[in-house]
Amino acid sequence: MELAEEISGWIKEQIEGAGAQGAVVGLSGGLDSSVTAVLCKRVTDLLGLIMPIHSDPLDEEYASLLASKLDIQVRRVDLSPVYDALARVLPDPAGLPAANLKPRLRMATLYYFANKENRLVVGTGNKSEIMMGYFTKYGDGAVDILPLGGLLKRQVRELARELGIPPQIIAKPPSAGLWAGQTDEGELGITYDQLDRILTAFESGGTVELDPQLVERVKRHMVETQHKRVPIPVFEP
Repeated sequence: MELAEEISGWIKEQIEGAGAQGAVVGLSGGLDSSVTAVLCKRVTDLLGLIMPIHSDPLDEEYASLLASKLDIQVRRVDLSPVYDALARVLPDPAGLPAANLKPRLRMATLYYFANKENRLVVGTGNKSEIMMGYFTKYGDGAVDILPLGGLLKRQVRELARELGIPPQIIAKPPSAGLWAGQTDEGELGITYDQLDRILTAFESGGTVELDPQLVERVKRHMVETQHKRVPIPVFEP
């Protein structure tokens, strides 16, 4: 549990350093948000937001399960009507552009409560997702701190077991919930186990005993999404 203590201590330092009163986390019912919530709950006042947008009811069920187990203060904000109203005034709302509206609406809601109650928005992204650019720019990528940003997905899963996260949450297929039936691994075209092995090999300078096409896919994703991981370019006259 040493890693959990280190991360929780870091969260506390970040919140106190910002002069904030606590943290706000979006509870999706998934692995990463659950681990993030547990780590925050240990050291600060935590508000969990459940923000369905035509979501799978199982997501909310699992989020509520975690909140009940940890006695997390929860507020539910159904953003479905907001999403529908925005979609009605946009041209041809479909595909990824429309799906990305969901995390951006959630981001705005998280920051509303953060501003209102002097909290930091704590992101739930992990290193595997970040390196692949698997997040929505100015959506779930728009946060104040990223406690899991240095951990690969397999490390987050190991930490979840140590923290006593309900097993059904750990076993749930990772999904951003952008559309019905969507899964992270299906969209990425690679399993997290394969991805983590490749990323680890990249960092160590070792060889990857995997399909070269998968390795090239990861390299391509990393290059194409580099703009998500760097500061906004600023023209200097």
